[in-house]
Amino acid sequence: MDAISSFALASGLGWASGFRLYATVCVVGLLGRFHYVQLPQALTILTHPAVISVAGILMLVEFLADKIPYIDSTWDAIQTFVRIPAGALLAVGAMQSADPMTITLAGLLGGSLAGVTHATKAGSRALINTSPEPVSNVVTSFGEDGLWLSGGWLALAHPMVFMSLLIILVLVMLWMLPKIWRGITLVLGKIMRVFGVNA
Repeated sequence: MDAISSFALASGLGWASGFRLYATVCVVGLLGRFHYVQLPQALTILTHPAVISVAGILMLVEFLADKIPYIDSTWDAIQTFVRIPAGALLAVGAMQSADPMTITLAGLLGGSLAGVTHATKAGSRALINTSPEPVSNVVTSFGEDGLWLSGGWLALAHPMVFMSLLIILVLVMLWMLPKIWRGITLVLGKIMRVFGVNA
C-alpha cells in the first residue's frame, strides 16, 4: 500500500468512525478477511472472526438505535467516548509506520476527523429530534448510511478523489458546527424556561 493509499485509509477510517464505528470495523474486517482489500499488518486483527462478530452485532444495534428519535441521541452521547479514540487507533494502524512522529500525527488526524464528524452528526441529530415527527430522523439516518458507504468505497477505490472530497466535507462540517451549537443552546434555553430554570 503506497503512502497516498495509507493516508486515505487512515483518514477514511477516522472519518467513518465518527459516523458508523462498528459498521466500519465489521466491513473493513470482512473485506480484509476475504482478501478484497489488503490491510496493513496492524489492522489484520480486524479480520479475526471474534472481532467481526462483535462489531457486526454492535453494528445492528447501532443501525436500529440510530433510527429511533431520542434513542439515537442517547447512543451518540455514549459513543462520544468510543468513536473518537477508536478513530485515532484505526488511523494509527492504517499508516503502517514505526516512526513516532507518523504515529502521533496519524492518531491526531484520525481522532480529529472522528471528533468533527461525530460532533456534527450528534449535534444535528439532537436538533432534528426537536421535530415532533419521526420521519426526518429516519431519512437523515439513512442519508448518513449512504454517505458512509460512498465515502468508504471512495477511500478504498479512489484515494485521491476521497481526499479531495474529504477536505471539502470537513470545511462544511466546521462551518456547520457553530450553527448547530447555537441551535442546541436555543433549544436548551427554551426547555429551561419551560421548567422555570434561569440560564
